[in-house]
Amino acid sequence: MVTGRTTYRGIAVLAALAAVPILPGAVGVASADAVPHYRMAEGATKTAGSSSAAHAPQLKPGLHTDSIKRGEQKWYAVNLDARTSAYFSAVAAPPPGTKVEDYGDKLTLTVQDSDGTTCGSEARPSFNGGGMAYPIADYATRRIGADRTECQKAGPYYLVITREGSATSGPDTWPLELNYLNEPPLEGNTPAKPGKGLWSTATPAPRTDTTKRGAKGGTGFNDAGSVATGVWKDRIRPGETRFYRVPVDWGQRLNLSAELPNATSAKATGFLPRVLGLSVYNPARGVVGNPSFVSYTGKPAAAKEFTAPVDYGNRFDSTGSVNAMRFAGWYYLEVSLHPDAAQYFPNAAELTLRVDVRGTAKAGPGYAEPTRVFSVTPEDRETAEKGQSAQEASKSGTLMTVAYAGIGTGVVLLVGLGAWTLVARRSAAGAAATPAGPGTAGGPGGQPSLPEQSTDSTQQAVQNRQFGPPQGW
Repeated sequence: MVTGRTTYRGIAVLAALAAVPILPGAVGVASADAVPHYRMAEGATKTAGSSSAAHAPQLKPGLHTDSIKRGEQKWYAVNLDARTSAYFSAVAAPPPGTKVEDYGDKLTLTVQDSDGTTCGSEARPSFNGGGMAYPIADYATRRIGADRTECQKAGPYYLVITREGSATSGPDTWPLELNYLNEPPLEGNTPAKPGKGLWSTATPAPRTDTTKRGAKGGTGFNDAGSVATGVWKDRIRPGETRFYRVPVDWGQRLNLSAELPNATSAKATGFLPRVLGLSVYNPARGVVGNPSFVSYTGKPAAAKEFTAPVDYGNRFDSTGSVNAMRFAGWYYLEVSLHPDAAQYFPNAAELTLRVDVRGTAKAGPGYAEPTRVFSVTPEDRETAEKGQSAQEASKSGTLMTVAYAGIGTGVVLLVGLGAWTLVARRSAAGAAATPAGPGTAGGPGGQPSLPEQSTDSTQQAVQNRQFGPPQGW
């Protein structure tokens, strides 16, 4: 009987496992000598921007991929309503080792209406890592608001992206990833711009937790490893860029430090002016302030960032680093190590991340519609504490759902088989106890009489209900 029960449980487990889908998002393992490239989003829509508005492809909310050559300008068409703010980000991801020139190689992003009016200010992400190629990103917006006059009507608009570069930089085509996000209008009154002096601008000391947790940096925004308040450790190779993400709610701010240790080899000497870079991006992939690169001489070095508190009214501030802290959600940390660091770290360097989410979470401004991107959930905080990427969190959630479903299906299957066996046993016992011959139809209307269940048959039925049918069924 126990063998039969184990068999049926095994069948239920196998059935549940067979129902597990092959999930997208498994990160490929790069070779030991290769520096990983930026990983584009799974399922992103491929597009090809045109050279003019007349033939611009239509963009819908979500992620898109394209590429852009030096000196090229690309146009994309969008249809916008008169109540929703729209954010259009672009990530340029030249492969590691690509020749780039600081400040000279850059993108320019603008949003224009059908009359050619530019909506708000343009974005100009560029390199400033000592000639190192790494992903650069920022957004252009069409913002709805009482303080705005241009681009407030519904109708056709265009996202225009231009790549600038000098003749001395690399001519390679750059991969592009575009993200189109909508921000719902508010239900109530629009919060005002926060007054000056409401929060300190003095950078606090970094966290000093004695325990370091393992972080798993990704290649970009799509596979960034999650981190929470605390001290984290990872490894980074010369020429590599690693991404992390941390949930920051309304009223909270970030105090960050990315650190290199001292060099252990006494033979390595030299001053590296820009070796370790740290950039911060908001949930719409807008850059928060200017990316910070620090020098290295073989002694410990740290790149630091301290942000303003998240506030809806920050969008009315002209200061770029404050303006970008305009909504809650996942914030992204980009850490880059210059290829020249190989003289100090031939294989990889130990990287320490000190993450401090400061302040108490507050209620949001009250969007008129649900928005998953511009919010922080308990599940987000749990994912951050576990150090999971978005793919890992999605996978573990799916597996738990399948496991619970498998257990439920197994229980129903066992109960159903037990009930079926009980009925079958009763029918068999009834047939054995009924006398043969013409007297079997005794009862009014010719209905057969049901015999009384014997004690032995009842005990057998109970066993069947508890342990399932005998082997061989």
